[in-house]
Amino acid sequence: MSTIYHNPQCSTSRKALAAMRERGDEPTIIRYLDTPPTKDELRTLIARAGLSAHGAIRTKETQYKELGLTPETPDEELLDAMVAHPRLIERPIVVTDKGVRIPRPIELLDEIY
Repeated sequence: MSTIYHNPQCSTSRKALAAMRERGDEPTIIRYLDTPPTKDELRTLIARAGLSAHGAIRTKETQYKELGLTPETPDEELLDAMVAHPRLIERPIVVTDKGVRIPRPIELLDEIY
């Protein structure tokens, strides 16, 4: 069973979902802007992906700058910001039995299939 934290407005998220389906996988789709992960869920997903919180945040989002976030911002503060403002979460997040990846580039999906 796999899961994708998906934003249908994002072309990379759509490509990841299409690639999963091409592999014969019909994942559980979580529209994370409507149903954001909790702080603990997000912390776990990011850790399983082998990333820091800063590695999983969208630094080009306006809110990143408005909130005064930087690469030096502690992970707990970044996680709080991502939970409060889910647009800051890098997308998509794909979960399979073999691991978690934010497939940017899309070829990173190969690592968990």
